[in-house]
This record gives sequence, structure tokens and C-alpha cells, in this order.
Amino acid sequence: MINIERFKEIEIRVGKITDVEDHPYSSKPMYKLTVDVGDAGKRTIVAGIKGIYTKEELIGKYIVIAANLEPKAIAGVVSEGMLLAAEDDKTISILTVDRPVKEGSLVR
Repeated sequence: MINIERFKEIEIRVGKITDVEDHPYSSKPMYKLTVDVGDAGKRTIVAGIKGIYTKEELIGKYIVIAANLEPKAIAGVVSEGMLLAAEDDKTISILTVDRPVKEGSLVR
């Protein structure tokens, strides 16, 4: 268990996917997403959701991301956040908002 102050250290924001490309170097099914996070700018996020979502399904989708993680190279591409998703033994479902909000909005 963590306390609420520790949880508040995670900056969870809404971003809008503006571009989706196949990951250029990964042998795993991954996309390189461009996500508009409002005042925080555009971010590259690597996500292992290729084969679950098509590029067309993702473009324009408002997603929920962990925005204050240290950038990390994933198979040669620097990822600047983490797309949040639910997963069970049968499927993966990305977290979205139920209506458009301003890009970069905080999730509380």
C-alpha cells in the first residue's frame, strides 16, 4: 500500500493521439505514437498494442498517460511517457476518457 502523497507523485494526464507509426526497430508488435499533451507539447510514446488496435482506431483517440516518467529507450526509440491500459488474460484495453477534454488535462 502507498499513501495518497506518494500516489500524487504520478502525473496522469489526457493526451490526444495525433500520429501512429510502426515501431521501426522492434521485433515485437509495437507502435510509435505521437501524443499531444497540451502545454507539455507533443510526446513520443512506445506502446505494445499493435495487433490489438489498428492505426486508424488510434488516431484522434483521447488516452490516459503517465506523463512524468523518465524517458526510456525501447528498442531504439525514446518513449516519453506510458499509455495506461487494463489487461486480463484475454485482452488489453487502453484507458480513454468518455468525452473530449483539453489535451494535457490532469486526471485526479
